[in-house]
Amino acid sequence: MNKKALAGWILSALIALFLFAGGARGKFYELPEREERLAQIEGKERMVTTEVVAEYGIFEVVAVLLFLIPHTAFIGAILLSAYLGGAVATHDRIESWILPIAIGVLVWVALGLRDNRVFANAFSRPRPKGET
Repeated sequence: MNKKALAGWILSALIALFLFAGGARGKFYELPEREERLAQIEGKERMVTTEVVAEYGIFEVVAVLLFLIPHTAFIGAILLSAYLGGAVATHDRIESWILPIAIGVLVWVALGLRDNRVFANAFSRPRPKGET
């Protein structure tokens, strides 16, 4: 394994630990501040129940696991991007939305370091029409 790939795997592991410890854990366990946070996000209408929050947690865990498996990492990165897009919309109401965007960028950087094809496809020039 080259240094770039190793750096990508280390970054991927750190992202996974952060999302598991910081995000998913709070969606499965009754934390004292959870109800207060839900009230801040929703305002007067209670549309998000604790069951829905647990479903978000399941999606987050599945997306992270897919991201960590080499053969499904691209799909996992897409799912994490979608999930973090929702986090941006949610965080916009109560706190800074910078963190979910930063994590989303780091997901793609980590994947690009692990798999050269990601950066090659992202930064290559499009071919002119008719050229193969």
